Amino acid sequence: YMGVIYLLTSRNPSLGPAGAKASWKERFSALRGGLWEALAVFMLSIGGLFAGWFTPTEAGAVGAGGVLLVSFIEKRINWEKLKKSLVDTTRTTAMIMLMLAGAVIFGRFMAISRVPFELANWVAGLPLPPFAIMGMVLFIYLILGCFIDALALVLLTIPIFYPVVVGTLGYDPIWFGVIVVLVVAMGVITPPVGMNVYIIKGVAPDIPLETIFKGIWPFLGALILCIILLMIFPGIATFLPNLLK
Repeated sequence: YMGVIYLLTSRNPSLGPAGAKASWKERFSALRGGLWEALAVFMLSIGGLFAGWFTPTEAGAVGAGGVLLVSFIEKRINWEKLKKSLVDTTRTTAMIMLMLAGAVIFGRFMAISRVPFELANWVAGLPLPPFAIMGMVLFIYLILGCFIDALALVLLTIPIFYPVVVGTLGYDPIWFGVIVVLVVAMGVITPPVGMNVYIIKGVAPDIPLETIFKGIWPFLGALILCIILLMIFPGIATFLPNLLK
């Protein structure tokens, strides 16, 4: 995305006009407002994760607690704002948990009906190379991503495609997860629906929908390029996770 923005603004500077120049004194002054607090929270959560003090889930909780503590110390939050945050978090969590509950039931149904296993056996018998079958799977994700919420799509389809891609085709599960995230990201900005495009329209109602759809094409191309690179060089997706071993 950074490369796309750089190329677009290089060709048409009016898309990203330069801001006012700031002196070095102003730059250092701007760093004082929250830099050290952010670094402290980052070192606590990520440093504790690498040190083995807690799991990734616990690291997220520690980071959230650290941010909350800093907000109270610097008086950037009051009880009214905290109450609103808790209500919003509860609503979001309830939505996610309902999706997870549905996914668990759906996964149980898949296990009993043996649909993934039959699909895996059928795929194994196809006279096609693994990358061609993987391309078919990604195309299905792209089409479904145009109409279904990203989280719901992942939760509903992983029980079906995971045994095929990882078990039958032998692809790395981390690589498959990264690929799925990128393809779903393509789906939510791709016509004819493109759910995220309508979200942007709600945030910026004065911008015509046609203009927003035109603006997504360079970023869609960047996502396609990323997927092609990951297909050719799968080690890109597994390099950092392998460092944790």
